[in-house]
Amino acid sequence: MKDAAQSDPKRMAILKAAFEAFAAYGYRRTAMADIARAAGVSRPALYMHFTGKDDIFRALAQFYYDDAAAAVADALNRTGRPDHVLEAAFLAQSGQIGEALLNSPHGDELLDTGHAVGADIAEMGEARLAELYAAWLEREAMAERLRLPGPAPLIAHALVMALKGLKAPPHDGYIERVKMLARILGRGLAR
Repeated sequence: MKDAAQSDPKRMAILKAAFEAFAAYGYRRTAMADIARAAGVSRPALYMHFTGKDDIFRALAQFYYDDAAAAVADALNRTGRPDHVLEAAFLAQSGQIGEALLNSPHGDELLDTGHAVGADIAEMGEARLAELYAAWLEREAMAERLRLPGPAPLIAHALVMALKGLKAPPHDGYIERVKMLARILGRGLAR
């Protein structure tokens, strides 16, 4: 699903510039003037696209979840061992934005801001990701490649929450922890 930001190159340039500014300076220290300058637009032009930093941050959150859902769906449509498929899906869910966020010195502030400013977007995005994982679990169980210890939606929700929990500090080794979670879960569910 392509939203307005993805179909408008100027909005995408603003979102890219905003993300880079937030990652470099943190949410609180980034001014709209910083974002406008980095995006190569005037402040009035910036306000033609977004009402303020919260609006930009919410658009970034929506972009992240839209991008993550598309990447996860693609990964889950591949064939292979469950641990390999889950690893691809988990890494796709994290994506470049997630990795950059966790590697930013302001990552914790940005995660907190996401909870404060975009909690509804995160909730809907995580629900959509859980639906993708549940559909995969059900499909693989029907094909007798997985053995489910409970309802697929409950397991899928646990997967999404486990991945969310891996974002807690310390951030060093995040990718390795994601891969380990995929191996544990994939091998534990495999027939």
